[in-house]
Amino acid sequence: MPQPLSSAGVSKPRAVSAVLKISIFATGLAGIVAEFVLSTLATYIIGNAVLQWTLVMSLMFFAMGLGSRVSLIFRHKLLDTFIIIEFSLSLLCASAAILAYGLAAYTVYTSLLIYTQAFFIGLFIGLEIPLVIRLNDTYQELRSNIAAIMEKDYYGALLGGLLFAFFALPYLGLTYTPIALGVINFLVASLLLWRFFDLIGRKKLLVSSFVVSLSVLMALGVLSKPIILYGEQRQFRDKVIFTKQTPHQKIVITQWKNHYWLYINGQEQFSTFDEEKYHEPLVHPGMNLTADRQKILILGGGDGLALREVLKYPDVSSVTLVDLDPAMTDLAQTHYVLLDVNQGSMKDSRVTVINQDAAAFLKDDSTFYGAIFIDLPDPDSVDLMHVYSQNFYRLAHRRLMAGGLLAVQATSPYFSRQAFLSILKTVEAAGFSVLPYHNQIPTLGEWGWVLGARAEDFSKEILKRRVLAFDFEGLGP
Repeated sequence: MPQPLSSAGVSKPRAVSAVLKISIFATGLAGIVAEFVLSTLATYIIGNAVLQWTLVMSLMFFAMGLGSRVSLIFRHKLLDTFIIIEFSLSLLCASAAILAYGLAAYTVYTSLLIYTQAFFIGLFIGLEIPLVIRLNDTYQELRSNIAAIMEKDYYGALLGGLLFAFFALPYLGLTYTPIALGVINFLVASLLLWRFFDLIGRKKLLVSSFVVSLSVLMALGVLSKPIILYGEQRQFRDKVIFTKQTPHQKIVITQWKNHYWLYINGQEQFSTFDEEKYHEPLVHPGMNLTADRQKILILGGGDGLALREVLKYPDVSSVTLVDLDPAMTDLAQTHYVLLDVNQGSMKDSRVTVINQDAAAFLKDDSTFYGAIFIDLPDPDSVDLMHVYSQNFYRLAHRRLMAGGLLAVQATSPYFSRQAFLSILKTVEAAGFSVLPYHNQIPTLGEWGWVLGARAEDFSKEILKRRVLAFDFEGLGP
């Protein structure tokens, strides 16, 4: 039989049960955030969001199940064991980002490191609930005990998810969120250690663990930012001059000589070395072939570069730019690199910036546009699939006036041929006459777009003749 907590040295047995429930609420919060942190880390460092979230979360849940099984071997001094687990988790969680970013600078096996971290953090999380249930069985009958402990753990997980999405990731980022998790586990362990010190068996060991954990957490608080910045810098060939984590993405700007690169979640969006070879083909064919240039819609393009090209036409009376991330559109209006390259386009009086999901905007919008330009990131994650769907392009079709044109960035027809062809066929299936075209961009490689006209306005053959008659040599008005 496990050794229960004695009420000796504790004035009220209910206080013991209450502290245990508070502890499991806090650890439930920290546990779910730890899973999110490691999944996000894997996505940023390794790539492929769907695969990384699937692997990390699945591995952690497996490890949690294994931890529940391992808890059976602990029969005595359960409070001591639980406190040691919490101190261990505080160090494992707090050091997660530092280890991942720091070692990523020196090894190609970063994925193995992150998966190992996920396994051990999951293992220790899995130990928590069984131990707390056994510790609390002195104070509640089995039915109420299990329900109360599980309830607090799940409530903590809900709060943890909300905190991660709306506070931790956007404000603490991956630099300090792991340390905050470590602090939560440390506080849980410290509360139990000092509140129930009379019930502790291995006092010297636990006090030493307290001192070591506190020292490491303080050191990580000081060293975390420079280590992570160093690791990030090693990921990029050029000097990192700006980095920002938003609720939606990680934005990085690098510099080489007099040229700058913008990256989102590690993927290049443009380089000032040759960005015009992307933005001019995206914009000018549609702007020159449309029947009406007065009202223009840009979906994505929060950097203001496609907008710069649109505003070169004097007969444009209004442009609506819809980009999900306000941090990106704010950056385009304030950062000297973007202001210089977009020529202050975001501040033009004809421009209305709306921070909203592009599909949601199209669903609610009632305006008709002469041209729609879709300049969204590549469709390589689940959260972007809906803006590359047939339904999305049908919504765009509804907002085009007669004789209007649609232009969609369609990834690389050379490196991502299947994605390029999929976009082409999806746009066509949404009711457009389509024409694919491409251009060589030195920093990106061969890149492609899809030009679309409403099928009721132009057949594919007529659209092709109109494009072939257009002079691509001097792109622009």
